[in-house]
Amino acid sequence: MTLSELTAEMEALSEKSFRAKQCYEWMHGKLARGFSEMTNLSKDFREKCGNNYEYTVAEAADVRESKVDGTKKFLFRFADGNMVESVWMQYKHGNSVCISSQAGCRMGCKFCASTLDGLVRNLSPSEMLEQVYAITRLTGERVSNVVVMGTGEPLDNYDNLLRFIQLLSDENGLHISQRNITVSTCGLVPEMYRLADEGLQITLALSLHAATDEKRKSLMPIASRYSINELMKACDYYAKKTGRRISFEYSLIDGVNDTEEDAELLSALAKRRLCHVNLIPVNPIKERNFIRSDTKKIEAFKNKLEKNKINVTIRREMGRDIDGACGQLRRSHILMQGE
Repeated sequence: MTLSELTAEMEALSEKSFRAKQCYEWMHGKLARGFSEMTNLSKDFREKCGNNYEYTVAEAADVRESKVDGTKKFLFRFADGNMVESVWMQYKHGNSVCISSQAGCRMGCKFCASTLDGLVRNLSPSEMLEQVYAITRLTGERVSNVVVMGTGEPLDNYDNLLRFIQLLSDENGLHISQRNITVSTCGLVPEMYRLADEGLQITLALSLHAATDEKRKSLMPIASRYSINELMKACDYYAKKTGRRISFEYSLIDGVNDTEEDAELLSALAKRRLCHVNLIPVNPIKERNFIRSDTKKIEAFKNKLEKNKINVTIRREMGRDIDGACGQLRRSHILMQGE
């Protein structure tokens, strides 16, 4: 609930309206793990809340820390037993957290472990928030950037995503700037237009991964529904409405989408657009036979884009030694439980 909704709820319980401010501060400021921790509230009031409301809290089922760069990967379990992954990464500009928006995913992208077992359910706004809050508690570090790029397709959970962004950026809570929130999509065109009209200042990251419809269809089933031309029109609309630069995510797969011709085609798409290209060496998963492009090919691809005056970076690899890629840790636990 927002603070105003919580205030109305307290009044419906015949409680003073200031109780809402107290509860909100405990939940979104002090990051309490339950009503019992709200020590300046009466025992009777806490019991009333416990009897009337569910309190979302995540249990860390597994935590792994990279020996290479200090990245931490968390596997969180919710009350119904469903597990999701979140990643904490340290950068010079601050701490970033990558969270999941769904338990599983139904988009079917060929190079992603998140989708191998399909979609189980959407996460609630509180379950998305709790990933950020739990990591803040467990690391003792402030989170400055949040990326909704873990398991799931965020725009496939549209309403809950919007509520999450509203609560995360609320001045009464963690108050993370919307400019420091990134949401990824594999390309749900109608939702991209809707998002553009919401008046938000978040960054939209498009999982592109190929510059032709034919090649994109071989990697991403969603490409059979929406063409690259439709995608680019939606990106242009988003950039025009928000003034925010689109990020094109492009996973480099050896022999699939990493040729000089691919770089030229991608340059043609990105040229004269308010965008940035983020090159990602693909994370191999054992269920697929995709191989990451070697360093020489990646650099050549980047150089070709730069020569074409495209704003491009190679994503710094984080947590590769701890199954850092989307879905890998969750899937390994699911498989172990099934044995």
